[in-house]
Amino acid sequence: MPVHVRDQVDPKLSHWHFLAYAIRLLRERHGLSLTQVGKLLDVTRGTVSNFEAGRRKLGDDYARVLDERYGTGELIQTIVFYARMGHNPDWAKTLAEYEAVAQVLKIYHGQVIPGPFQTEDTIRAQLSASRTITDIEAAVKARLLRQEAILNRERPPYIWALLEESVLEQQAGGPEVLREQLIHLRELSECPHIGVRVIPKTAGSHLGTDGPMRFLGLADRDVAYVGAWRGGRMIESPAEVREVAVDWDFISQKALSDEDTRVLIDRKMEALA
Repeated sequence: MPVHVRDQVDPKLSHWHFLAYAIRLLRERHGLSLTQVGKLLDVTRGTVSNFEAGRRKLGDDYARVLDERYGTGELIQTIVFYARMGHNPDWAKTLAEYEAVAQVLKIYHGQVIPGPFQTEDTIRAQLSASRTITDIEAAVKARLLRQEAILNRERPPYIWALLEESVLEQQAGGPEVLREQLIHLRELSECPHIGVRVIPKTAGSHLGTDGPMRFLGLADRDVAYVGAWRGGRMIESPAEVREVAVDWDFISQKALSDEDTRVLIDRKMEALA
């Protein structure tokens, strides 16, 4: 039987890693097993193991129970607070993991076709513009695998995407690559679990000018992601996640209907013929 090696966490990497390190240290110092802590939190042994490996984020209620059990005042709750507020260097990995199990995805991206909807040639063209990626083909393969984990699983998520009209004109890779991308986007827009709506140039200013965002509905909670220059931030605080959801709804009010969006995509394709 293969021996399971527990994931190593680096407490200097991020607040979330520090939290995972701390709760494992406290559990072991108090002589408790994973099963015992699971009973304390009313979760499975595996869930506790995921908390301690940084694979799952500890919630406020669980942090409060652990602080009471270990006599640590509000120490664990405070670490959770700062973990949620701070920048997580693992944001890309965490986002991909959440996307692979999300039941609902709401995406706004003002500059490019959202990742789940990009064709292979579009992905390659986008990545080729990077100054930091050395192995383009390996990066393309990784993007396609991430895309497949979202779109091609047994029960794919409901996806609503908002795009700026200018995205439909961006010739990444040239006009033929763009035309194939628009054909693919048009086909996806017909899927019953996918909604694509475009914000026309005439819509004026809106909240999306602050940057891209994603709202992810998971089985047990909601999380969000907001983009930033050379990075991004995962949001797990329920109050802030709600703010992102409301922002997305306000942006959506500027978008065309599903049918008008398809008409606009058709016009852009005809212009490239």
